[in-house]
Amino acid sequence: METFRIKNLTFTYPEKTEPALRDVSLEINMGEMVVLCGRSGCGKTTLLRNLKPLIAPHGSLEGTIEFYGRDVRELSQEQQASKIGYVLQNPDSQIVTDKVWHELAFGLENLGLDTRTIRLRVAEMASFFGIQGWFHKNVSELSGGQKQLLNLASVMAMQPEVLILDEPTSQLDPIAAGDFLATVSKINRELGTTVIITEHRLEEVLPMADRAVVMDEGRIIADDTPANAGAILAEANHPMFLAMPSPLQAYAILYNEGIGRHLECPVDVRTGRRWLTELLAGRELSVTELKAEDEALPVNPETGKIPQPTIRLKDVWFRYEKNDIDVIRDLSLTVYPGEIFCIVGGNGTGKTTALSIIAGLRRAYRGKVRVTGRTAMLPQNPQVLFAEDTVKAELGDSFDLERDFLDIGKLMDSHPYDLSGGEQQRVALAKILMTEPDILLLDEPTKGLDNVLKNELAAILTELKNRGTTILMVSHDVEFCGRYGDRCAMFFDGGIITTNAPRKFFSGNSFYTTAVNRMSRHIFANAVNVDDIVELIRANE
Repeated sequence: METFRIKNLTFTYPEKTEPALRDVSLEINMGEMVVLCGRSGCGKTTLLRNLKPLIAPHGSLEGTIEFYGRDVRELSQEQQASKIGYVLQNPDSQIVTDKVWHELAFGLENLGLDTRTIRLRVAEMASFFGIQGWFHKNVSELSGGQKQLLNLASVMAMQPEVLILDEPTSQLDPIAAGDFLATVSKINRELGTTVIITEHRLEEVLPMADRAVVMDEGRIIADDTPANAGAILAEANHPMFLAMPSPLQAYAILYNEGIGRHLECPVDVRTGRRWLTELLAGRELSVTELKAEDEALPVNPETGKIPQPTIRLKDVWFRYEKNDIDVIRDLSLTVYPGEIFCIVGGNGTGKTTALSIIAGLRRAYRGKVRVTGRTAMLPQNPQVLFAEDTVKAELGDSFDLERDFLDIGKLMDSHPYDLSGGEQQRVALAKILMTEPDILLLDEPTKGLDNVLKNELAAILTELKNRGTTILMVSHDVEFCGRYGDRCAMFFDGGIITTNAPRKFFSGNSFYTTAVNRMSRHIFANAVNVDDIVELIRANE
């Protein structure tokens, strides 16, 4: 039986001539886990929000959406709240109370359940999600991963028939994201809850799914198993193929060259390791590693010397309140013009606080901070940069549409707050790049961007780097850092514990590394991205 049946759905936002959704027909079966993917702005969020009329966007709607055979718009607010669970991108956007246990009970209280039932469900959810250890904490004390887990638990306490998640891991580090997605999979398997999830982080979520539904410009262009959906995109040479899991990409590239066609297509690290092992079985390998350079500092091409650093922190300490614990502990950091310096690490370790100190938004109580040059910062929440009613007003007349690498020309008449998370990220990035800074501080710059836009962002950052701009980036996107960073650092417990060149840095890690490295390290050394693994396999043909 279908949980949702969507038929000929077309949706157009007010004052827009082009529909955001175009004749979409889709069935979501009871108990399925479906991943909805596509490029930024393709209509994913618009489709999801229309599945729950309480949060549906304003606009013109044609077609039908049925929930268990009934028009979804006929459901009462109470039925929508209890039967259709929805988790947003930003963990802070959904939290409404001060304490963890208050948040777990809030939805149940609004449904009018009795105290005994509320207490039982809250206890059950706290146990299922492992929340007991921080059950009595203030919400403000939680990490981003804990907040998102709390949002999920609060929704599941209402025992929904379907769980809808809109890029729920976009602000989580790799470990927290993996834990969160594992919990979602557990909900699907053990409770039988139908799950519909949009994600740009497909490496982990696609292997969990029964189906992958790919959208492009408001239409569905593929609806099949994850492996088959990837094959459809590969055959069509569609840009979304670049967002598929690395094992699937490597398989498809080599398959088209006649290599490994007899083997099953891998979609995750586990099946990728098996595919690689079977592909190379019985061969005497002539090339088993790629050269991994040591950490190197940028050199001025004119003088042949290392330039003076533009960012220098020495023995820096910071706490938010006098009696609080230190968030930044003995932090020392040096970044030079003409390099992309990437910082990875868990949520709550102090990365964003360090950026705010460098930007001059926070003041350390001990240590030295020296920043030389005009600085611009992209914050985690791009909305803090918006003050106008339209994107055009935000960017001004000087914005060059001919060099619109972020694909925001079509958004000019939209209110910034009406945009999707990925679109807001692109507008905010365009706004700060227009200031032509000497130092560019980026806090999760790839959040909400599809792989095509990531590649275009990388081209712009490389161009800025070549001009001598200092780029310091905090990111959970290890694939992006591994491919485009000049130096990478691990942030832990308020400070940087190690730095190295990307290939050496990521080849030595177990969790803060790429899917290619995890799937190939038993055979090859220092492979970090898809190009690496394809190169090594070709070298042994």
